[in-house]
Amino acid sequence: MSLAPGNLLALALGVFFCTAVCGQGVADTDSPPAILPLESETAPTLIAYPPLAEPLARGVVIIQYRTEHARIMPVFGKTAVEVSPRLGHLHVTVDDWKGTWAHTSEDPIILVGLTPGTHKVLLEVADPTHKILTSTTVSFIVPQKKPADVPHIDNDHAVKP
Repeated sequence: MSLAPGNLLALALGVFFCTAVCGQGVADTDSPPAILPLESETAPTLIAYPPLAEPLARGVVIIQYRTEHARIMPVFGKTAVEVSPRLGHLHVTVDDWKGTWAHTSEDPIILVGLTPGTHKVLLEVADPTHKILTSTTVSFIVPQKKPADVPHIDNDHAVKP
């Protein structure tokens, strides 16, 4: 009995397919997840630096910071609390203001438009459910602008509202 080339190809594909399907076993359910939730981790620390001097002299506050044992990311919710390494975000409050905003990146905090004088910024590391884990306060003085720092307005030019 001879096999036609078409039948031989069909037979070869059938054997290949069966071998591939049978080679796939049951998924390994005992392997650990890619990220393990840990029962205990070192508490996070927050290190904030004084505002950069040059921008501060112009009234622009740039606060650089870093965290240890926590990654600042825009992740929220109960499930994210179980991720290790720990995820979180910053709560930022200026001058005991009742409002607070969430800073969700590792970029510096930039404030513009503060009045000249003494100010303080409260930085709090919060977990994804907003539980405060640690905090620090940065105090600084926004200097009075000198007359040379004030933009010159030419009377010959109209100022748009």
